[in-house]
Amino acid sequence: MNNDAKTGLFISFEGIDGSGKSTQVKLLAEKFTDPVITREPGGSPGAEEIRALLLTGDTDRWSAETEILLFTAARRDHLETTIQPALSAGRTVICDRFADSTRVYQGATRGDLRATVDTLHTAMIGREPDLTIIIDMDPATALARGLARGSGEDRFEDMGLGFQETLRHGFLALAKVHPNRCVLIDGNRDPAAVAAEIWAHVAGRMEPA
Repeated sequence: MNNDAKTGLFISFEGIDGSGKSTQVKLLAEKFTDPVITREPGGSPGAEEIRALLLTGDTDRWSAETEILLFTAARRDHLETTIQPALSAGRTVICDRFADSTRVYQGATRGDLRATVDTLHTAMIGREPDLTIIIDMDPATALARGLARGSGEDRFEDMGLGFQETLRHGFLALAKVHPNRCVLIDGNRDPAAVAAEIWAHVAGRMEPA
């Protein structure tokens, strides 16, 4: 992580749809005095407008290539407007999804586009979280939970169980490639138990006061 004491801790949460990320983001935020809780796609006014384009409508509304460009545009605005100012002010940023989602959703599951994702990330984002929590969960259970929300932002859930299973394997592979940044958490448990394990990992990354 960044050793500048003036820079806040940047934590991201990843996992398949319905894995419990949003719940764990809220529980972790309770451990901090003045955290910035944000999400992707979204997290800034411009990025929230792009979110509506990405998460609603027909499953074949966009090609994977177009999705990559839209996600990257949203992420750049989010980084400039929300994330970097908060980190520079020494605040902890807790983000529900970041670049790893694009690496898995568009880069690994919808064509051989990982190199394209990484090239755009390097050129336009150039920042990784200090710690990424990947919540692993049974895809069938997570999908049922995600669809039950009825949020209206179900475009990726509507791609079906097979897609969610592929996503899960993508996140598991990501955790193996980046063991220093990514922590894999079993989400098939009581939320309090999951939260306790997450906090143990986060506390271990925090600089002494």
